[in-house]
Amino acid sequence: HVQLVESGGGSAQAGGSLRLSCVASGNTKCMAWFRQAPGKEREGVAAIDIEGGTTYADSVKGRFTISQDNAKDTLYLQMDSLKPEDTAMYYCAADGACELGIPSIDSADYTTWGQGTQVTVS
Repeated sequence: HVQLVESGGGSAQAGGSLRLSCVASGNTKCMAWFRQAPGKEREGVAAIDIEGGTTYADSVKGRFTISQDNAKDTLYLQMDSLKPEDTAMYYCAADGACELGIPSIDSADYTTWGQGTQVTVS
């Protein structure tokens, strides 16, 4: 399994931007971002496959952009037009089931998780 290390979380005002990064220790076909707010279940945010196919949750479409730098084994999540409801712990995920062209944002399809990075929007 790859190992994942997230960074880039922090605080932002509503309407602002943050960029999350996730460095992977190896290659994986699909990677994704998830988030979990206090008292809520973990939800998928965005996913990307090795060919660049992407999937987004409806709640972040048009505001968040997932990308990857394969040379650096790094996954990114650019978050713009942030809202208070985006406040959560954000997790990077990899490995598990991967269908190229339709990367999953279902947590059951991933087996490796990072430690999380907190995002707070006020």
